[in-house]
Amino acid sequence: MGGYILRRLLSAVPVLLGITVIVFLIMALIPGDPATAILGSYATPENVARINRELGLDAPLWRQYLIWLGNMLQGDFGQSFALNRPVLDEVLERFGATLILAGTAFVLCALLGVIAGTISAANQYGWADKAITFAVLLGISIPSFFLGMMMILLFAVRLSWFPVSGMWPIYGTRDAAALISHLAMPAIALAVVATGVIARLSRSALLEVLRQDFIRTARAKGVHERSVIWRHALRAAMVSILPVLGIQAGFVLSGAVYIEIVFQWPGIGRMLVDAILRRDILLVQGGVIVVAACYVFFNIVVDVAQSLLDPRIRT
Repeated sequence: MGGYILRRLLSAVPVLLGITVIVFLIMALIPGDPATAILGSYATPENVARINRELGLDAPLWRQYLIWLGNMLQGDFGQSFALNRPVLDEVLERFGATLILAGTAFVLCALLGVIAGTISAANQYGWADKAITFAVLLGISIPSFFLGMMMILLFAVRLSWFPVSGMWPIYGTRDAAALISHLAMPAIALAVVATGVIARLSRSALLEVLRQDFIRTARAKGVHERSVIWRHALRAAMVSILPVLGIQAGFVLSGAVYIEIVFQWPGIGRMLVDAILRRDILLVQGGVIVVAACYVFFNIVVDVAQSLLDPRIRT
């Protein structure tokens, strides 16, 4: 197992390097001069030339990339000109809020999706299967940002059950109850689509397992149907379900960008949108790299968990 984990970690290195190249090139191709955006009304030719020289923007593109990559490998992600603070400090502070939102949404979609898919497969073509299928297709068809806005209109504006936006109340105690009340709507809106995808694929994986010989043998031995499905079939199906969870984790993490805009959640997605509008290049690059690294790490964790369930994967 140690050798398998080491191989997976080493295979992530070229992936992360490729991500740094793509992010750097995309930011370099964005129209406009960063020095002009930084200076604003003070963007005289002399000031622009000075800023380009100080930031190294007058160097060839390949040299700019090597300097940025070398500094980043030493833990220096640069300085945000708009916020006047280190990029890494701002990214990690914002990423904590995003992790709370995306983590809660992922737990919801994973639990609800697997449970719904299992119930649907266990009652194939029954009323429960049809009801779950209808709800899943409806959830997949509704964009998360639209669902979020409708939830704000209904549950926050009309019913006043939840606060409209933000992570904490402007006035009052910042405790767990306040966090949960602000977290409920954005987490549910973010989890709906992923829940539908997980439920459909869990149903397919479980139906395939239920047709195998060891399931028929367990039933022939008189094992209770509930134990057959939840203890034997679901465990075997998790080998196929885990990769789906890994993909949906990335979807939830990326989907947090527009959910944070809708609900004014102070996370990394909202930070990236603001940084792009301000042409804060180093802040955008640092934020994307941290999110991409977390996604790669999560996929490694999923692969390791999958290999524990099915040792054949290690070879």
